[in-house]
Amino acid sequence: MVKRILLPVDRSPRADAVAALVADTALGAHAKVRLLHVAPVPSAVQDTAGRIVIYADQELASVNSQGLDFLHALESHFPGVEVECVVRFGDPVTQILDEVDSFGADLVVVGTGGRSGIGRTLLGSVAEKVFDRATVPVMLVRPPAAA
Repeated sequence: MVKRILLPVDRSPRADAVAALVADTALGAHAKVRLLHVAPVPSAVQDTAGRIVIYADQELASVNSQGLDFLHALESHFPGVEVECVVRFGDPVTQILDEVDSFGADLVVVGTGGRSGIGRTLLGSVAEKVFDRATVPVMLVRPPAAA
């Protein structure tokens, strides 16, 4: 039985559709959910003259705050479900797989963009890589086109 579900999400509109599906699953299984957003490692921001206008640690704090705000908004899909929200920085596949271990997830649910062919080849697929490398079951969800 599933007790811990990891839901990595990007900041796309399809996150809502995937969250709604996971919420139903988690509620029925009395499972805990961890919402995960992975962002690139921020660097300092310079103006056109090369002066640093935002230091990397400030940018990291800002991106972390924005990510948590996004995840907390998704929490509204999970009434009656225990939810944790975390933001990590770095390579999405690596961070998702690390989070599987640290959270003790027994299911990972990943939304897919539905690309195929050349788009998938050029851009790669985080979902596909997680599916191939995860040590726990991975559910790939392709939300409706309207999502």
